Amino acid sequence: MLKRIVALAVLLPNIFFGQHTIKGTFSPAEDYNIALLYKVTPTVSEYVTNSEIKDGILELKLDSAATKGMYRIVYAIPQEDYNFDIIYNGKENIEFTFNSETGVEFLASAENKLLASYKNSMSMITHSIGNFYREESKDTIALKSIFNTQREAQSSFETLAKGTIALEFIKANTPYIPETFEDVKTYVESLKTHYFDYVDFNNETLQSSNFFDERMLNYVFGMSSEDVDEITNYKNNIDVFCNAMKYAPDGIKRILLIDLWQQMVDLGFENVANYISETHLIDVAKALNDEELIKGLTLFKNTSIGSKAPDFSFEIENETKKLNELNTAVNYIIVFWSSTCSHCLDEIPQLQTFVKTQEAGKVKVIAIGLEEEPNKWDILIKKYADFIHVYGEGKWDNKIGNDYGVTATPTYFVLNKDKKIIAKPEDVEALKMFFEAE
Repeated sequence: MLKRIVALAVLLPNIFFGQHTIKGTFSPAEDYNIALLYKVTPTVSEYVTNSEIKDGILELKLDSAATKGMYRIVYAIPQEDYNFDIIYNGKENIEFTFNSETGVEFLASAENKLLASYKNSMSMITHSIGNFYREESKDTIALKSIFNTQREAQSSFETLAKGTIALEFIKANTPYIPETFEDVKTYVESLKTHYFDYVDFNNETLQSSNFFDERMLNYVFGMSSEDVDEITNYKNNIDVFCNAMKYAPDGIKRILLIDLWQQMVDLGFENVANYISETHLIDVAKALNDEELIKGLTLFKNTSIGSKAPDFSFEIENETKKLNELNTAVNYIIVFWSSTCSHCLDEIPQLQTFVKTQEAGKVKVIAIGLEEEPNKWDILIKKYADFIHVYGEGKWDNKIGNDYGVTATPTYFVLNKDKKIIAKPEDVEALKMFFEAE
């Protein structure tokens, strides 16, 4: 019994001192309710724990089994948008303040504070370089001094960070520093050329963080060229980025390219999104045998503005016709709706009223009712005799709806006389605005 007590006495201090806490103060306090902690690896995020944020205060306890590495705090939904990374080295507590406007500031944790200090220092130096060029100064000695300061800062921080996880980020952030004076145009081109020189896409620490994602987005959206238009510039930057990460694992390429593709989709750059998939992402999906991703990318392309609308058959005047055979209007509005959808029951009458204001032969509506059963739909369509009605049997498991990637009702597509998609209004008001702007 005595031996057990002695053993426990020896073990307890190890358990106690092996535990660390992550404390945070969130402001404004009323905006935050709960936070989740994940251990991030190159391919997955492993859930660790969670805690309420009470009056803006968060405290997460790490047990002695928590291993050093990259961790992510998620503080709202969607998780991929509302999070930030922290380094846990297994040796120290972490304390920070967080505000959605100003970001995270570390109060305790030498390693996190070191990395933050590095970023702030390099940002200030970059700002000084920008001011020099903006002011069109001719003082080349002053610029050389700024570059020397930048070089010394990089070296000093690498020395200070030796043996830490933070060193991986500091080395990867190494900026381009010219040896001699460069005019602004030459300097900007050099920045673009050397942007990824120190980025190792096979580094597992970097893979386990937001670093690659931030680097990618900063390059694609931040590097511009006077010689090309915005869309071409994005495509050129995407090619440079993909070339820089050509030796990265396909799983890492997939994560980054899907995020970039989604960014372009959200911004309405469908042309660029399709360029990403056709030129780079489809090949990655094939290498990973990711049939679902290939299907999703293909579906998006097939329903993008400028694409020929997917064809389908329907009954009209006791005759089977195809969409591509219609030649009765200048434009066609395809609307996916449902007799059980409250938004649809509000918008479909508005659509009918709008179409009646258009001159004859300008617009024809093809209303596809996604339904579980036809009884209510059969009654409702009698109110809209001018529409071409198509019964979408199976509702969300309907082929026409699936071919158009419909996940909500109502969903609108506007086609020209050649059945090419020319608009995808979010609602009936946006649809009206589209036609009014023509």
